[in-house]
Amino acid sequence: MNVSQRLYEKALPIWESYYQHPFVHGIADGTLPVEKFQFYMIQDHKYLMQYAKVFALGLIKADQESDMRLFSGLITATLDTENAVHQSYLGKLGITRELIDATPMCLNNASYTNYMISISFKEGLAELMTAVLACSWSYKLIGDFMETVPGSKDHPFYRHWIETYTSEGFRTCNDQMIELVDRFSAGYTEPQLQRLDQIILDCSEYEDQFWDMAWTLGTMDMR
Repeated sequence: MNVSQRLYEKALPIWESYYQHPFVHGIADGTLPVEKFQFYMIQDHKYLMQYAKVFALGLIKADQESDMRLFSGLITATLDTENAVHQSYLGKLGITRELIDATPMCLNNASYTNYMISISFKEGLAELMTAVLACSWSYKLIGDFMETVPGSKDHPFYRHWIETYTSEGFRTCNDQMIELVDRFSAGYTEPQLQRLDQIILDCSEYEDQFWDMAWTLGTMDMR
């Protein structure tokens, strides 16, 4: 069994639970209140800026030029391709740079991104890639789920979000990340694999908390 398949089987029950989360399901059927989506977009924008830093640390740690270029491409995909949908919605929602800068990063968001960055500083490339895979792979599966919801891609407001995470470009990027996890973890011992198990489960729980944070507009965020 590939390491990625092992991680997939560990995390899948958590990932599948997202489908019935009221925030995720609200995007799929078009019933999500716009103010909740607005809150999510601001926090997710802040998340992506930190997510890109994890790939930047991967670029620093990579020994081969080919891997450096792969990490460079992942940075670009995060800052340009994935962020493009954010910029589109931020404009539609009237969210300015000043508002983004003035909005605090929720505790869950800060804790999640700090966790990924800490792993990226202290541990190896397999651990780094496992930390970011929970977000990418679960969003791919959420996209797959949303395609099964009748009329999901017809909604005038949420259609663009759904199309982003069901696009071939996003799926190709996710496949590339899966391949990197398998390659960087080649030869890992069982204790090292158990560490990857823990990382994917931790990040998957953080993803679940992120959906809760977005749904409650951060009211459960304690400081």
